[in-house]
Amino acid sequence: MSEKRLPAAATATAPIRKGLPVAARLAIAGGLAAASALAFLFLFIEGSFEFAFERRLTMLGTMTVVAFAQAVGTVVFQTITHNRILTPSIMGFDSVYILMQTLLVAVFGGGVLAVTDGMPKLITQTLLMVGFTMLLFGWLFSGRKGSIHVLLLVGVVLGLAFRSLSDFLQRLLSPSEYDVLSARLFGRLSSAEPGYLPLAGAVCLIVGVVVWQRRYRLDTLLLGRDAATNLGVAHKRELTVMLLLISLLIAMSTALAGPMTFFGFVTAMLAYQMSGTHRHIVVLPMAFLIGLITLAGGQFVMEHVFYASGMLTVVIEFLGGAIFLAHLLRKGTL
Repeated sequence: MSEKRLPAAATATAPIRKGLPVAARLAIAGGLAAASALAFLFLFIEGSFEFAFERRLTMLGTMTVVAFAQAVGTVVFQTITHNRILTPSIMGFDSVYILMQTLLVAVFGGGVLAVTDGMPKLITQTLLMVGFTMLLFGWLFSGRKGSIHVLLLVGVVLGLAFRSLSDFLQRLLSPSEYDVLSARLFGRLSSAEPGYLPLAGAVCLIVGVVVWQRRYRLDTLLLGRDAATNLGVAHKRELTVMLLLISLLIAMSTALAGPMTFFGFVTAMLAYQMSGTHRHIVVLPMAFLIGLITLAGGQFVMEHVFYASGMLTVVIEFLGGAIFLAHLLRKGTL
């Protein structure tokens, strides 16, 4: 079956809801994202324009990478797991990052984080997170008996185990070493390493192209293993490819801005609501735009209204956790 016939079959049960046309919805989201980015870049600059603009441009680049990685990674992960609650962060991705950083400090001391910053560390972290993803989720998805409940149980248990081990090691650190480590374990946009942006941007671009080429296959995967196979999709191969791409995106986002547990969930949920359809040709760009609006617009408001520039990720995680619990209680099931 040709690729062009897949979307019609895959989206037969997911028509676009009545309301604004899809193009208008995307145009509005794109306009708001552009306005948020421009406002953050150019408004209320005090002192040296060159210094402020360079700093803000670096932060905007970080926001763009994080918004793309978290939004696209979460939407794709929810598609292959057939569940709107699960996100890569909830399933233990962030725990791997926290454990790696804690082990470095516990073994080599607090100064090792600054000394080892650079491309080798970023590449090593990415490879470890990709290896964890393929080992765990690839094994769970490979068998016919694999289920979403087993995936949830194993992912959450391993995430808790990694966090418990990290907490134990952190209690053994000196206060100064713990302070240095803590700064790396919270979401941060203002302290991102500019040298990481070219590689992270290139990875996001490549992954985005691959995901976009497979957008119709993702629509088909929503129908389940048997239906997707009958429509000509190699189910196991597609899951493996998508898991690899998700792990790359989350690794880039975490390396730049630290762990962000609920941000991806919020952007994906709002994207489905605003799109009015399940089709990935609409949901994927909508999720990215909503993520960029949240970060750029939120940072602008926090800096110039509440004068709390470093609190954005804390607010996002707090509100995201509350929304996650409310959504879970309202839905009543995983």
